[in-house]
Amino acid sequence: MKKKTSQSENFLEKVPVRSSYLNWSADEDGLVTLEIENTGFFNRIAQKIFRKPKFSYVHLDKTGSFVWPLIDGKKDIITLGELVKERFGEEAEPLYQRLAKFFQILDSYHFITFK
Repeated sequence: MKKKTSQSENFLEKVPVRSSYLNWSADEDGLVTLEIENTGFFNRIAQKIFRKPKFSYVHLDKTGSFVWPLIDGKKDIITLGELVKERFGEEAEPLYQRLAKFFQILDSYHFITFK
């Protein structure tokens, strides 16, 4: 395994926590769908005038769907990566680059926070 930069090590040591305002479900194949309520003044206007939906849905791929239920506020990204590697093997590579990007995206949409 390649040596990570200190910035990567710090990020991978973070412990993600799912946002409490999100509802989610998994289908019979285990694929996770996140349900986001579109709240706020501008969303209400868009819902009334432009008939925008009250809820948006984000469908995770199989790797994201595997990781999402494991986010418990206790496991850091390194530990989650070990579980992904165990489950998906070489298919998960480049493992930590993909996981880092996944968690950065989740964080940017406020679907998670970090401890």
